[in-house]
Amino acid sequence: MFGDEIAVPKELREFMIDGAEETVLGQKNGAKKQYRYGKLHIREYEDKFLVHTDKIDPREDPLGHLFYDAPEVIAGIACAVFGGTQITKSLFKKNKSQKFNPSASISSSIIMGFLGYVVTKKIKNYLE
Repeated sequence: MFGDEIAVPKELREFMIDGAEETVLGQKNGAKKQYRYGKLHIREYEDKFLVHTDKIDPREDPLGHLFYDAPEVIAGIACAVFGGTQITKSLFKKNKSQKFNPSASISSSIIMGFLGYVVTKKIKNYLE
């Protein structure tokens, strides 16, 4: 996020910018719908709109948006791939008699991905 979110209560004003497009890009965070208008990201809730500006429009540069506006997603994916792989390798080196267990590999990847995501999100929020 670039700056803080602005809350616009619906009872104050029901609004939507002309040209804003409904989108699936971005975390909904419990919103009913979300919209994009350039770098503006608008989330619609039952009682309000939350609006913030991203550094990069994900429709123009999806990877740039992930790196600058949502690095926790990149960190989660990297931790899932690399951390999950390393845990699986170390588990099977210790127990050579065991056969490869796909569920153990998937579980460790999910756990590592989640931990990477959460830690990076907390760091990002602390730095903002």
